[in-house]
Amino acid sequence: MSEETTSPAPESPAAKKQDNPLTDIIVNVILPVLILSHCSKDGEKLWHLGPYVAMGLAIAIPLAYGIWHFLQHKKINTFSAVGVGNVLLTGLITIYLFSTDEPETRKLAPYLFGIKEAIQPLILGSLFLFTHKSQTPLFNAFVYNEGIFDHQRINKAVKKNEKQPELGQLLWSSTLLFFGSFCLSAVMNLGLAYYFMHDLNPSAANWKELYNEDVGRITGWGFLVIGVPLLVVGGFILARMIKGLKGLTGLETEKILQAR
Repeated sequence: MSEETTSPAPESPAAKKQDNPLTDIIVNVILPVLILSHCSKDGEKLWHLGPYVAMGLAIAIPLAYGIWHFLQHKKINTFSAVGVGNVLLTGLITIYLFSTDEPETRKLAPYLFGIKEAIQPLILGSLFLFTHKSQTPLFNAFVYNEGIFDHQRINKAVKKNEKQPELGQLLWSSTLLFFGSFCLSAVMNLGLAYYFMHDLNPSAANWKELYNEDVGRITGWGFLVIGVPLLVVGGFILARMIKGLKGLTGLETEKILQAR
């Protein structure tokens, strides 16, 4: 009993650090977007680093943060891992496109980036399905977490009412809905990449600079394209969870949710 009460204490500061959304947004979205948008030119100003250095820096910052994150906390954070994978794919696609002057190869940019941008939310959404029956379902970390719901009271009432199978069905259907929002994000990301890159002139003298700027736009808007559906669907799922739990437990909303 004493082990259960003392073991989470040292990990809680690290957990808070890991799940800090502001840091993730700054490192993985804002800094790369700013670098790609403003530093890709070959110019006389100090921040004009050129397309190669700008792309390298935009990739290196989130990659270095992901490695540091792993070394600091000794475990893989799901979103950091997906972010690093996204950065590496961006790098590989960019190396491939920058290594050729062939217009026909450069025309592949919107399709390659569209596929990459679609893969990211699909992988992330799939993790919600794959971890559903594990000890630590990803859905519990983001929606049905103990910071919002009083698990102890809910489980006690569900057990008393013999509604355990119904609770499992509620969690599974909600997980599927959450996965659906990632599928929607994947489709929107695919369209977004094509929208920004379809008119990229492969024969332009400053093609690499224009390419970097488009990647910056896709990165910034892609965050919104993923985030908005997740917020809308997340709010719907939260309301659905509360309604379902009230029916299974017989408890009022204030008893289901953690006291504030």
